[in-house]
Amino acid sequence: MEIATETERKYDVPAEFRLPELTGKAGIASAAGAETQDLDATYFDTDDFALMRHRRTLRRRTGGGDAGWHLKTPGEGTDRKEHRLPLNGKPENVPAELIGQVRAIVRRQGLRPIARLRTHRVETPLKDADGNTLALVAQDQVTAETDGREQRWQEVEVELVDGSPKVLDAVEKLLFKAGATPAEGPSKVSRAVGGAPQPAPPKKAKSPVLQYVREQRDAITGYDPGVRRGDPEAVHKMRVGTRRLRSTLKTFKRTFAEAGDLGNELKWLADLLGQVRDGQVQEGKLLAGLDEAGEQFRPVAARIREHLDTQVAEGRAALDEALEGERYLTLLDRIDQLAARETVEADPIKRAAKSLAKADGLLDEALFHGEDHELHDARKAYKRARYAVEVFQPAAGKPAKQLVDALTELQDVLGAHQDSVVARELLHELGQDSFWFGVLWARQEQVGKDTYAQLPVVVETSRKGRFRKWLD
Repeated sequence: MEIATETERKYDVPAEFRLPELTGKAGIASAAGAETQDLDATYFDTDDFALMRHRRTLRRRTGGGDAGWHLKTPGEGTDRKEHRLPLNGKPENVPAELIGQVRAIVRRQGLRPIARLRTHRVETPLKDADGNTLALVAQDQVTAETDGREQRWQEVEVELVDGSPKVLDAVEKLLFKAGATPAEGPSKVSRAVGGAPQPAPPKKAKSPVLQYVREQRDAITGYDPGVRRGDPEAVHKMRVGTRRLRSTLKTFKRTFAEAGDLGNELKWLADLLGQVRDGQVQEGKLLAGLDEAGEQFRPVAARIREHLDTQVAEGRAALDEALEGERYLTLLDRIDQLAARETVEADPIKRAAKSLAKADGLLDEALFHGEDHELHDARKAYKRARYAVEVFQPAAGKPAKQLVDALTELQDVLGAHQDSVVARELLHELGQDSFWFGVLWARQEQVGKDTYAQLPVVVETSRKGRFRKWLD
């Protein structure tokens, strides 16, 4: 699947509209060599226009230079991302890859044709003095068929190619002078169906706890497409969202008493994501620098890479299967229900303070005993405490942010120590009595000692009274 970023602007124009002279501004030296295209596109959506309500459009288009299946999704700012697949299979069968990219939106709903748009396009390239294409101006005569009804109109699209946004601004001024106006709808298909019903803008929850829950819900569904594409960062961010949400259910359990086993279901998802993510992280850490370390380490690196690549591949297969399963869709439904609630327990901030105090106690015991597994338990407790503090950071301001930063640093040190423990266990399993595996094991042992030595400083910082006073 190809993914391209589009930056374009659309305009409504009257039937008698003629393209004005567009050269002389923003480096545009020529506007010649127009090409004519006849495009035929069938658009797909659910019965309640779920895709359009979430600013997505899905079509199968023939004609032109990019015939194929296209899914347009929001990008950065006003940009759009277009996911492209070739014209394979039956015209009415939406490719599974594209359905996957919108599964978190459509859930169990089917996708059906909602409109057919035939467009006669005259596309004019705007070039600079060196012949580089800055933008493309498309004059479109559109015939739309929806539910036996036919509509016709004309519009203009200007798409940025190698130019700067100044090109779009310059062209827009000239188009406005010639009689163009900003397009009323976000897309041709929206106009064709009379405009999809738009949901009311999401209201900010009155409770910071509920607002935090909604943010994690949005993170889980928002990173779903990237996870399906195999984006490591999306896997990481989606896992963090599940962990934050699960932690919130535990910390504020009186608020979410009706959640039942939702925490277990979130753990199930986080574990699936973790099998992929942990292998990627371990591989990066264990193999760092081995290629330059000498010939003797090459068999070691190959063995580690083979083991972790297998782990990631198996995790990837299990995750892909789960994301298409009913259990995952039900989990998303239950998260939506949780995020829709309106009331919380009285004085939830005390829960955050209690969570932090528990983490302090566990760490003190771990440092006293010097046990790795106790340090790991303390790390998990601090993670939960940090998430609880994050809930109130927007309202509590600078002290809360300082505390979150300090807890993050403490958690990172504890995490690096735990990573060294896990790495040593893996090296022992793979290398047995191998000398060079033993060398790597010793390196990871030193990492453990170094991170342990950093703890007193980060612990002291995290317990500064001015960072925590607002929790009292």
